[in-house]
Amino acid sequence: MMRTVFDSLGAGVFVTDTAGRLTACNPRSQELLDRPQEQLLGQDLHDLLHRGRDGGPIPRSECGLLAVLRSGRPTEGSEELFLKGDGSLVPIIWAATPLRHQGRMEGAVVVFHDFSLHRDAAEQTAAYLAALEGLTARLTMVAEVSTVLISTLDTTEMLNRLIGLLVPDMGDWAAIDACAEGGTGGLRRVAVRAPGDQAAAEALTGPLPPLDESTRSAAMRALRKARHVVLDANALAQEPDSPLARAHRALFDRLGGSCAVVVPLHTRRQVFGALTVARVAPGSSYTDAELFMLTDIARRAGLVMEAALLFEQQRHVAETMQRQLLTPLPQVDHLTLAARYRPAQSAAEIGGDWYDSFLLGDGALTMVIGDVVGHDLKAAAHMAEVRNMLRALAWDRTEPPSLIMRRLDEAMTHTSDAPMATCVFARIEGPEGGPWQFHWVNAGHPPPLLITPEGQTRFLEGGHGPLLGLSSALHLGLSWPDARADLPPGSTLLLYTDGLVESRNRDIEAGFASLRRHAGALAGQDIEDFLDELLRRMDPGGDDVALLVLRLPPAGIPGDDEAPPQHAHSPAATDRGAPGSRIEDTPVRDTSEPA
Repeated sequence: MMRTVFDSLGAGVFVTDTAGRLTACNPRSQELLDRPQEQLLGQDLHDLLHRGRDGGPIPRSECGLLAVLRSGRPTEGSEELFLKGDGSLVPIIWAATPLRHQGRMEGAVVVFHDFSLHRDAAEQTAAYLAALEGLTARLTMVAEVSTVLISTLDTTEMLNRLIGLLVPDMGDWAAIDACAEGGTGGLRRVAVRAPGDQAAAEALTGPLPPLDESTRSAAMRALRKARHVVLDANALAQEPDSPLARAHRALFDRLGGSCAVVVPLHTRRQVFGALTVARVAPGSSYTDAELFMLTDIARRAGLVMEAALLFEQQRHVAETMQRQLLTPLPQVDHLTLAARYRPAQSAAEIGGDWYDSFLLGDGALTMVIGDVVGHDLKAAAHMAEVRNMLRALAWDRTEPPSLIMRRLDEAMTHTSDAPMATCVFARIEGPEGGPWQFHWVNAGHPPPLLITPEGQTRFLEGGHGPLLGLSSALHLGLSWPDARADLPPGSTLLLYTDGLVESRNRDIEAGFASLRRHAGALAGQDIEDFLDELLRRMDPGGDDVALLVLRLPPAGIPGDDEAPPQHAHSPAATDRGAPGSRIEDTPVRDTSEPA
């Protein structure tokens, strides 16, 4: 049984006598050393097998394998060299223990393995770990790049952040040349990053010479073929052949470089620019893995640039549609109207906000504020549809606002695919000998705000009914009750959309309170200044906002409660454009404490 165990062990086993001569060896030891049993038994272990790193013999006194015979204690070692039968050397890892019988030392047992197998496995593990670390680093960079790419819709800011991640890991400096006008115009260097010499780097930004199809410029080749171009020292030493090539060469003249990669920022449909990344140290180069990674990063940047362009185009279309629909305001008697429309800062937030004011057939002035559900180009189109339906239903009728609103809801339900909408529709009426009156209905919209000349404020809460477009509203017996309120001389009436009072950072109740406070404080301002300052103080954020405001004449001025109003058939009432309607191109930010 013990012999079977000895022969079956997966490690080499030697048994020696007290002089170090081999007395037994198992089959595995013969296999590892490529020696038959006849060449081993009776031979001195040290003299036959033990060799130094140069292949020559080593002193017997330095043999760790025989130390067990001298000390009588177990010992072990690694990377000792044994001489194989074919003359080659095999590294071994071994352990030796004294062999005793009835307390008397009779030799030693040596167990050994081929250490090269363990070393190969260790090297493979190290190589695997190194590859894993490299992959982890690349994935980390790709994750960071992805975060940067979606952090802003400002393309220039995004590209500057992007090359900040590439330097110094992927190069000693980096630059991006972007095609103007969404890829159809000339090139402009929008970003350069070179740690330690950022002033020199920024001096290299700006417009670039016109594109030249005949040039050998690496940037032009990358843009034309939509493939990366690798530049070694020989390529960089070539004389530039065009103004564009000289502009690209200026990067290397100022910042240095022994090798570089020019990668196009592109999608399948369009090329948006080129990324240049360079290394300065002599003999530097880029690996295939680095080229793949830079190409992938540039592709991702191209996709984001395309998305930003499409967003801006959609924003422009929707904003243009809204601007065309926000008609000039009529002028009636001594009533003063003014309006503001602030488009959303993001194309995704372009919505269905609108204001309107027009004269009815009976001479009454209307005020309308509304918001169609949605934030996209379709919402703007639906807004136009609802606005035009309301104008058509109201202009030649003397019906109260409640019936106009009922007709509009029926029209939306049965003839339009417009979704739900909120709206305030009102008539400004001035019966002879009486005060001006506000006659309105409210379909789920924020309530109008009345501000007296003294700065007192109150929301006109009456007239509330369901949202427009709820097909079940009439079936459930819901309606829009008419409401009336007297408008004191010199007072201000404000209609607005919810973007003024509600945002991601402020709930609507806090917005209502803030609106009352600021509007009351601005009651004495000119109506144009009132709107501008109110927007500045409310700082509505990124959503689109529409405001429509009416200023009543002060007491003693014709048109107040001491004199009858002029109506549409009167020369004083016209539907010509007034300077009070304004559409802002850029939002106003509040940087000071409100009054």
